[in-house]
Amino acid sequence: QVQLVESGGGSVQAGGSLTLSCQASGYAISTYTMGWFRQAPGKEREGVGIIDTTDGNTRLADSVSGRFTISKDDAKNSLYLTMNNLRPEDTAMYYCAAAKRRPLWMLAPMASRDFLYWGQGTQVTVSS
Repeated sequence: QVQLVESGGGSVQAGGSLTLSCQASGYAISTYTMGWFRQAPGKEREGVGIIDTTDGNTRLADSVSGRFTISKDDAKNSLYLTMNNLRPEDTAMYYCAAAKRRPLWMLAPMASRDFLYWGQGTQVTVSS
């Protein structure tokens, strides 16, 4: 049974940093393409970034490029989202998700429908 559990969310002031973690169980993250998504109140869920778990290459949404990074730890079977220079508009529930492994460019649109498994989310609140 595939399970994803996010942690690390919280409240920070603008300009601050947070690192979110996603612990996977029931499968090895190296066998899937992993991603981070977020959903703010009243808005649609949007992709934040994806990572090719075979080579570590990543794609990030324009809104977070240069501020956020995605990484993984195969030994811990975990995914991470390091967020720097946070802005109030980054406030959202953040989710990690797993998709069938395929070339990164195929998942670059970061469409939710391409991802099979989802965590329960962790809340990030950024105050100005």
